[in-house]
Amino acid sequence: VFILAWAGIAGGIRRRPRASRQRSAAGLRDPTGVGVIGQNRTVLSAPNTPGTDHLGPTVAALDRWADQLAEHLRGHPVADRVFTSASHLGDFSLIWHLIGAARGLASEDAAGQALIFAALVGAESLIVNQGIKRLVGRARPTPAGDERYDVRQPSTSSFPSGHASAAAFAASLLAANSPAWLRPVWWTLAGVVAVSRLYVRIHHASDVLAGLATGLALAAVARRLVGP
Repeated sequence: VFILAWAGIAGGIRRRPRASRQRSAAGLRDPTGVGVIGQNRTVLSAPNTPGTDHLGPTVAALDRWADQLAEHLRGHPVADRVFTSASHLGDFSLIWHLIGAARGLASEDAAGQALIFAALVGAESLIVNQGIKRLVGRARPTPAGDERYDVRQPSTSSFPSGHASAAAFAASLLAANSPAWLRPVWWTLAGVVAVSRLYVRIHHASDVLAGLATGLALAAVARRLVGP
């Protein structure tokens, strides 16, 4: 599902040119301004990363550690393609609406379930993006993502990650109505979409973790309201 959706949609997205990175004697200058990228690692400077200290020093340390781990993968052609494509497909919960619509083609009953699924995903997005995010108001680590990647510039604040929340929410609902062999597919896809936001530096790691928890909680509420 992921490969077919990416090939048909993300592959057709016109990409704009991004600014090139500047080389220095110490390595590559990180375009986000948060540190210097050496040959094998990134040294991050917490004061220069917007939103890092918003939730306290422990969360800030987690965010810096996760970003350093992600930096080891950034620049790898396969990882770049997978995570930037996943980030695009997560915009406006596109991948989840596509999956729901595809499942709705099976029968008349499935079509009704697909409409309910789409409405629930839309409600989840409204709660997270226009409710929780406005209450927290955390700054994103970069306003438009790492300059190495062409991703959509969000208009909302950072905490929690809407992509991660929608992914956990949708995967939870899909898994509840899928055979056992298919459930790992939904959760794997949800994980890739969620991690993509850390990878492209649109979100802090703590935003992604909070988004996953939020999506799971909202999915539990939704299942109680409308059934499995």
